[in-house]
Amino acid sequence: MTIVPIGSDHAGYQLKEEIKAYLLELGYEAKDYGTFSEESCDYPDFAHHVCEFIKEHPGSKGVLICGSGNGISMAANKHQHIRAALSWTPEIAEMGRLHNDANIVSLPARYIDLATAKQIVKIFFETEFEGGRHQRRVDKIPAC
Repeated sequence: MTIVPIGSDHAGYQLKEEIKAYLLELGYEAKDYGTFSEESCDYPDFAHHVCEFIKEHPGSKGVLICGSGNGISMAANKHQHIRAALSWTPEIAEMGRLHNDANIVSLPARYIDLATAKQIVKIFFETEFEGGRHQRRVDKIPAC
């Protein structure tokens, strides 16, 4: 079973718990890096752990969740070889995979419902990177 690292801050905790169960339905095993409650916490702490997992397991994909999806994406995108795609629709998640080879989907818990979040996750994990002209563009993202 493929392992999917997942993390959230307090604002994303409830959605994270739902997405963990959904990942299992899709045939994945979720590796939960926290947070483990709705107590206020700092999103970078969880983003960093998920990114480290992905760097240690090339080709893997992860899920990050915070209130807007912005902060946790920003923290993740500071890591070399991480491309976190903030996705509030399934179409945006699909484009993140098709054209950007995103390896993390970031969800805005306060702005999407559970059904939409599930659609986003499903399409993110089902979509392959197109490569071609898009590879050239991804290669221009500095890894410093």
